[in-house]
Amino acid sequence: MFKRLKTYFSSHPGILGVVIFLLAAALLEIITAAQYYYTKDLFESALEKHAETEMVFKAILTKSTLSTTEKTIYNHIWDMKRNINEPDSMFNVALWMMKSEADIIGGGIAFTPNRFPEKGRLYEPWAYEKDDSVYVGQMAGQKGHDYTKRDFYRGTVESDTCYWSDPYLDSISSGQLVTTCGLPIHDSKGEIVGVMGVDLSLKWLGDTLNARHIFPSSFVFLLTEDGRLIAEPPAEQGHAEDVRRAIKLINDSATVKHESESRRCNVIDFKSVSGKEGNIFYAHLRGKPHWQVVIVCFDDEMYGDLKQMRVNVWILMLLALALLAFIVHLFMRNTRRLSDTNRAKARIDSELLIARNIQQELLPIAHNNEISRNDIDVKGILQAAREVGGDLFDHFVRDEKLFFCIGDVSGKGVPSALLMAVVHSLFRTVAARENNPRTIMRAINIYSSEGNKSCMFVTMFIGILDLPTGRLRYCNAGHDVPFIINADGCRQLEVDANLPLGVMADCDYSAQECYLQPGDTLFLYTDGVTEARALDNSLFGLQRLEHVLAFCGNQSAQTVTDNVVKAVQQFAQGAEQSDDITMLTIAYTPQQESYRLDSELTLKNRVSEVTALGEFIKDVNDRLNIDSSTAHNIKLAVEEAVVNVIDYAYPDDVEGTINIHALADDDSLRFIITDAGAAFDPTEALKADTTLALEDRPIGGLGIFLVRQLMDAINYERIDGKNRLTLIKKIDNKHINNE
Repeated sequence: MFKRLKTYFSSHPGILGVVIFLLAAALLEIITAAQYYYTKDLFESALEKHAETEMVFKAILTKSTLSTTEKTIYNHIWDMKRNINEPDSMFNVALWMMKSEADIIGGGIAFTPNRFPEKGRLYEPWAYEKDDSVYVGQMAGQKGHDYTKRDFYRGTVESDTCYWSDPYLDSISSGQLVTTCGLPIHDSKGEIVGVMGVDLSLKWLGDTLNARHIFPSSFVFLLTEDGRLIAEPPAEQGHAEDVRRAIKLINDSATVKHESESRRCNVIDFKSVSGKEGNIFYAHLRGKPHWQVVIVCFDDEMYGDLKQMRVNVWILMLLALALLAFIVHLFMRNTRRLSDTNRAKARIDSELLIARNIQQELLPIAHNNEISRNDIDVKGILQAAREVGGDLFDHFVRDEKLFFCIGDVSGKGVPSALLMAVVHSLFRTVAARENNPRTIMRAINIYSSEGNKSCMFVTMFIGILDLPTGRLRYCNAGHDVPFIINADGCRQLEVDANLPLGVMADCDYSAQECYLQPGDTLFLYTDGVTEARALDNSLFGLQRLEHVLAFCGNQSAQTVTDNVVKAVQQFAQGAEQSDDITMLTIAYTPQQESYRLDSELTLKNRVSEVTALGEFIKDVNDRLNIDSSTAHNIKLAVEEAVVNVIDYAYPDDVEGTINIHALADDDSLRFIITDAGAAFDPTEALKADTTLALEDRPIGGLGIFLVRQLMDAINYERIDGKNRLTLIKKIDNKHINNE
């Protein structure tokens, strides 16, 4: 038989070719079909994990708002308990509680029956929004309202813990779908005397949950524990009927359901009104309330690309058979492609050079932004190992403080450079309004961790040097330990071991502090210095660096930096640079000041002392011959700051002192206000939003806003248990009264 076939195909080579082609096509079809179904199983598994991750994300969004609402109640418990025996004062507590968060539309206290007999059996002071107005009043008895029968009151009393009611339509105030959070209030004997509660509008939930999706046509909604709808997709997305179908399937005990591989959610097969097939993924929120997050995805988006890929692969594999005849032709084409590749490489090299220039523009030295002061000397350099690198450093002065940082992004090249630019921008943005290195580091870490699918990380050191006192506060995120250099040699700064940025979004960081003495120099660097390699592959190392720095006492920042660069280059002996090299040198060089005015005043913390303060300020302005407009602004700013200390620094029954020290040289006038009251940094107070109407502004912030507007700089430090606030006004010829 085989001989017959051989003879037949020998005489009919065309048919043999057709048979071979068909057999090859059949084999390819079997291979692609097996690959398709195997890949589909992988897609289903990946989709389940993606859906679970998405549900976790939606749950976090929901729980975050619920948690914020719970904290609002906890934050007002002290106020309520402080005035527990004054029932009329509860209206103010209810009002402030309602105004604490934008999504809270009502709040108050439901006292146990007969708690205040003079107010009747039921007493429920409550504040609520209605028609863009705020109402405060006794809710018990309105429209037959009996809060002891409401879910939030009964559930809180029965559970004796924080309790979330099932969502309901608020018929009294907004008419919105709301849920109420209740917290039991106990007396000194541990008995419940009432329930503090806030009404949270759920109007935001639908839009928030559907702000982003796994696939374009996917949608998300929220159910109660017993399967009632809480939040659905926006009406314009057109999923109303599909939502009802999905709810019916979830609540139907006869529906075939199966657990995901991780058993973290349930999965149901689903068909939409339009006939599209898909899956329902749903799971309960952890903790209370025990709501259900539901995500619906459709097969045409889940597997559409996979089916198209199967067809494409089949076509490409068939074409590959035909393309064998064109090998020589392809070889010639490859020659041309090689030429095109060379041109593309040249273009990429040019673009990388532009990227390098852009990266260098981010550094302070690119803008001649070197700090020109007589109390500090700063020098920084960055030498990238490639066209672009992942190292960074920055520094600037704000409110008589030097803010600086140095960092090293994991990896090299363009990805590291992109992350470096992001971290640099975050440092500039956050440090422009924050004075705590720990807060700055935590904010950068949170943003760096979001969407960090490539698992890149950044080691970073952030410091804030108070220039008048030499107080250095700093926070280290896994970066190389800096050195302090002085005439006695050098030593490493004591730093805590913290994780690098981008590893964990919820990582906490510790801040430390020390004092730099006049003549001390702080030297910061990246591991490109200590890991610089010589021709024999040996490392420069920490010991060599310490040896170089030990002989740099009392030298300028430029000289210290140049000495280290020279030592590294001599060690490398021309070997190729393997990592970015970055250094930042800060020499603390405060000068002995000579003042043409030095005057002090000590006051008691009494408002009556403001008159003496005004006379003191007037005397200072007169002695400096400052023009009346500037003198008025100075007086207004200093009085605002001192009155703030009088009002809030000491308890009402404690008498304390406030020292005002006025110093003036040829360039500036300083008022140093010192008190031993409670620690408070006014420079960290929120800035008042003067664009809002007066009734819409939050309380506070205007005082420090006024001082910032009237003075050129303000600086706060807590030194030896005392608050020290410095107000600085630059004085030049235009501020001098020449009459």
